[in-house]
Amino acid sequence: MDRKNPSSISLHEPPFYLREFEDAYRYIIEEYRIAPRRIGIFIPCAVRKPYSSSPSHRLFGKIFSEVFSGTEYHVAIFGTCGALPAELELMYPYAQYHYMLGKCSNTRIQQDFLKIETYRLKGYLEKTRDIYDFRVAYCIGIFREAIIRASGETGIPVTLYPTIPTIERMYNDDCPFPEGSLSMQEYIDEFRKGLLRVRDLARELRYP
Repeated sequence: MDRKNPSSISLHEPPFYLREFEDAYRYIIEEYRIAPRRIGIFIPCAVRKPYSSSPSHRLFGKIFSEVFSGTEYHVAIFGTCGALPAELELMYPYAQYHYMLGKCSNTRIQQDFLKIETYRLKGYLEKTRDIYDFRVAYCIGIFREAIIRASGETGIPVTLYPTIPTIERMYNDDCPFPEGSLSMQEYIDEFRKGLLRVRDLARELRYP
């Protein structure tokens, strides 16, 4: 695969079906070296590319920089893009596609995504089994379901935020997206507190 290919991906075709994304995923799993970190943080992909330029990822990045030192954690991005280390966000095809699964009402496509994403997350969790000591995922909806399934099938634990009680409290049937947005303050506050707990636990276990 030419990882410098500047071509554009179809604006309409779900990226998880495309050969380019499977090839990129295989490169990450089979060839790319991820430096060991105490904490792996999984965050969803974003519509804006590169991901780090999106408002949500800028917000997440600010939280990470406030909570951790630079060598304590590593970020993985997952979702319609598959599963990739955040530092590879400019690698083809991750900065070239435009797709929003949340706007898709096709049940078959949603189920296909869940199957494909579970498979890719399983591979990533297995690859990083001995690279991360702790794993935290910040997600809702079908992305959350995929990582729950991948965690269960690999036996590799992932702590999830926001928690179910918080999601249920914020749930609103009258909204197009009943679970809301990960940028909502209630979710963000719980995520920050969760990261602080994981950080402190990791530091306590490392420096008893």
